Amino acid sequence: IFGGLDGIINSFSIISGAAGGNLSWQVLLILGFSNILADALSMGAGEFLSSQAHNDYILAEKRREEWELHNHRDSEINEMIENFTKRGMSREDAVDVVHKMARYEDFFVNLMMNEEMGLQEPGNREEVMKEGLLMFVSFALFGILPLMVYMIYPTINPTISNSTMFTIACMVSIFLFFVMGAVKSKYSTRCWWASGVETVCLGCACAAVAYEVGSLVNWLLQI
Repeated sequence: IFGGLDGIINSFSIISGAAGGNLSWQVLLILGFSNILADALSMGAGEFLSSQAHNDYILAEKRREEWELHNHRDSEINEMIENFTKRGMSREDAVDVVHKMARYEDFFVNLMMNEEMGLQEPGNREEVMKEGLLMFVSFALFGILPLMVYMIYPTINPTISNSTMFTIACMVSIFLFFVMGAVKSKYSTRCWWASGVETVCLGCACAAVAYEVGSLVNWLLQI
């Protein structure tokens, strides 16, 4: 969802900047596709590298917790007992439960990581690669959609004006923003239409800034 939304915002901003700068649709397509694909690759690689770095950090913390359990077992067990009693468990029950869990060292280490640092055992390298690939595909796929206006309409109607294509691209992008915002509401407490309207406003604000910057640069170049 978020990779796709970033792709649409990026694409619509490029289109708006090109419209503000009065660039031809041919130039817009060159800038749009090169930028979308490069950004998609950057986003995918960034997702992979950041996830890999986070997983390496978690594994390093797990090794540290394993060392502490092996070398300071009583201290670690008592720490977990204190955590459980603070949550309302009686000390007798906490002692019983923690000592039973401590028999399973790998499970107990993962429990300590979650209780003390809020860390979950990471997935394998293949899962991290899938996350990066998913980010790349979603960003590129959704980012290309607004640009399709400039590929399809000149073929259908070679005399169509840039302003007309920009208007159509705006409508397509607004529709996509609303749909993505509505879908995003499934992962939040907001209602679907409010999330959709909010996403439309955010995307249009970014595009408006890009349009004004394009207009300003075009005006400065003509001085």
